[in-house]
Amino acid sequence: MDSGEIWIYSQKCGKIERIQTGGIYMITFLASLFIKERHNYSSPAVRQAYGVLSGAVGIGLNILLFFGKWIAGTVSGSIAITADAFNNLSDAGSSIITLIGFRLSGQDPDPEHPFGHGRMEYISGLLVSVAILVMGFELIWSSLNKLRSPEPIESSALVCVILIASILVKVYIFFYNRSLSKKLDSAAMKATSVDSLSDTVATTLVLIATLISKYTGLLLDGWFGILVGCFILYTGGSTLKETIDLLIGQPPKQEFINEIREIVLGHSMVHGVHDLIVHDYGPGRVMISLHAEVDVNGNIQDIHEQIDHIEHELQEKLHCSATIHMDPIVTDDEEVLAMKAKVEEMVHFLDESFSMHDFRMVKGSTRTNLIFDVEVPRKTSYTDNEIVNWLKERIHELPGSKYFAVIQIDHEYY
Repeated sequence: MDSGEIWIYSQKCGKIERIQTGGIYMITFLASLFIKERHNYSSPAVRQAYGVLSGAVGIGLNILLFFGKWIAGTVSGSIAITADAFNNLSDAGSSIITLIGFRLSGQDPDPEHPFGHGRMEYISGLLVSVAILVMGFELIWSSLNKLRSPEPIESSALVCVILIASILVKVYIFFYNRSLSKKLDSAAMKATSVDSLSDTVATTLVLIATLISKYTGLLLDGWFGILVGCFILYTGGSTLKETIDLLIGQPPKQEFINEIREIVLGHSMVHGVHDLIVHDYGPGRVMISLHAEVDVNGNIQDIHEQIDHIEHELQEKLHCSATIHMDPIVTDDEEVLAMKAKVEEMVHFLDESFSMHDFRMVKGSTRTNLIFDVEVPRKTSYTDNEIVNWLKERIHELPGSKYFAVIQIDHEYY
């Protein structure tokens, strides 16, 4: 048996499993003991359990680091080491915020919050980002005071050992939080991992300043503290922007959109998809709505049954609730299809990124109305009026001059 492995009995599998314990695998080992279905990362319950576990580990490790660095800072007289110690104490507070955020996000929906509490995870990530920024400002302020009144630094072997141990622990915390943030797609975990990375850089620079002071006599403690503070402000600002984007609402990933289209269009009764909207109410709580184009002459009961099946498939494969509206279209009238192709060519000539849907051809005694929607990206050089007027002019110029366009402009939400 390898010394870096533990073998445990799994009741679920009915066999002995091997768990690696080195490095970032400690969380995996703890998860195997305390989290059921630990590989089902899309489950809100599993996400909550990982968040609580990670927060608890972070609290314990950061408190240990605080006491170690506080002792080292007191012995050496280094403001940078002492500031770094209280930084770890604030990190313990950040871990508490993360833990509470995951606990709250896992609560069931209630009358006041019918879509659940998933966005509490985003809010916890926001609070951690704010804590990072506050820490950066405080470190710069204390470092400026150190520049005004520099004092020699005592750099004993004990101080260096404590700092090196702190760096190793923070590197470990960074890797396991980053690993979890990718598996869970968690903004809060990512903010915590960035916080740990900034701490690693901060403590490394403090160690370098301590060694330089010992061997050269140069008092760079304050300057290095300012450098660390600026780095912390940069990382805190970056994570703050990301969490604010999630709270305000940002477009879904293109891979997710492609998966939705692939599933829906994989059914023969569906001829097209449009008006796709993704509603994000927090990790694992995504709702989508879309319009599916179906044959106007099809059996409505068969089509409805197929649409229900698609909604269940989206829920099963992508873990999102889906509401699908059926749009009937003509699929067997050659005149309508030929005119649709002409108009679609005009739309693409104007801009390749534009698309057309819900095309109808309504004939009257003196003119024929072409009714359709044009879907355009959010970023386009044309205004809605410019698009409508250009298409109306081109359609009216068609042979016979009897065609008039009724156009609705839709904007993509992805």
